Amino acid sequence: MGEGVDPTQMCQTLVDKVAQSKQLMAITDPDLLVLFEDWFEELEEEIISLDSKYGPFSSEDLAKRIGLSQRGATFLLSKLGRERKL
Repeated sequence: MGEGVDPTQMCQTLVDKVAQSKQLMAITDPDLLVLFEDWFEELEEEIISLDSKYGPFSSEDLAKRIGLSQRGATFLLSKLGRERKL
């Protein structure tokens, strides 16, 4: 990869696009997709609330606190940071 390319950011951008694509909706049960989106929103709200109560978390600390993998915690912290929610 060229200099200045952040592979983590590139992967997260790709995941965001796939998650929002019509292709995913076409192969996913709509009721299941709604449940996943609701869960994801609740998870984001929980992280925002924890951040406001206790200050910023490392991905490792967040993963332990809410029972996610470290990769999942890293993804969510990065996503919420990009959206300026944290």
